[in-house]
Amino acid sequence: MNDNPQENTIEIAKEIIPPGRSRRLDLPVSRLPTQTLLSLPVTIVNGLDPGPKLWLSAAIHGDELNGVEIIRQVLAQIRPEKLRGTLLAVPIVNVFGFIEQSRYLPDRRDLNRSFPGSEKGSLASRLAFLFMREIVSQSTHGIDLHTAAINRVNLPQIRGNLQDPETHRCAKAFGTKIMLHANTRDGSLRQAATKKGIPVLLYEAGEALRFNAEAIAIGVQGILRVMNCLDMYDLAETVSETETIEVTSSKWIRASRGGIFHLGVNLGEKVVKKQELGFITDAVGESQIKVRASVSGIVLSYSLNPLVNQGDAIVHLAIIN
Repeated sequence: MNDNPQENTIEIAKEIIPPGRSRRLDLPVSRLPTQTLLSLPVTIVNGLDPGPKLWLSAAIHGDELNGVEIIRQVLAQIRPEKLRGTLLAVPIVNVFGFIEQSRYLPDRRDLNRSFPGSEKGSLASRLAFLFMREIVSQSTHGIDLHTAAINRVNLPQIRGNLQDPETHRCAKAFGTKIMLHANTRDGSLRQAATKKGIPVLLYEAGEALRFNAEAIAIGVQGILRVMNCLDMYDLAETVSETETIEVTSSKWIRASRGGIFHLGVNLGEKVVKKQELGFITDAVGESQIKVRASVSGIVLSYSLNPLVNQGDAIVHLAIIN
């Protein structure tokens, strides 16, 4: 038990959350043309005892819904009196895109290319700045939840800087089948947080505008595993170590011609170089061309839209030797 409760007091947007309490906050972002105020929904669960401060974020792209449900289920299981440290949960970061069921903000900007943001910049930049100031600056670790872009589906996977020991430790604890070392992208939340020395995991699973029960279950358990690894929360049951394949690179297989793509592999399937992944036909089937793997790997993602143009990315492989 913490003998000095002040040690684990946290302040978000001038609101003080004492130890052993959970608080729902709404951080004002901007008004719509109708003058309706949109706010960033935040739930803070503050443990009795000090410990890591872990942020959970979802729907940075407004059409990526699995993470919203993952965070809801995690919050339903966490009791502040049993928590060591603090959980900062933001289930809908891009509130504008979420309402419109769109990946982007109203001006078509990608919020995940707008970090660390600016207090006086574009709407995306201001929202990024608010998230950095109120959430990231308070955190010691982060987990950002995503799905594939529209018309694609992702195998549940963890991405991060696996060369960083703390990130690697948390990634291994999360327990997905694949851990992919990924460099940060300019303007991404992960890049901005990494520059502050905060290890961040990126969880990718499922597809946009859809709930996927398996992806959600893996995400919930993964977060709880990470919290256990960080000594923030004790799991109800002993967790056995998951077999995880660590990869350092991936490659999209692209359509060599336009037509209708017939997929012949499944998510998570191992394929070898030159193996057939499917085939492309014209509308009446007068011509057909096979699509083959240019590397050996594991199927991470694929296009859900069978209509393809020459050069379209259709199957994503994690490269293995």
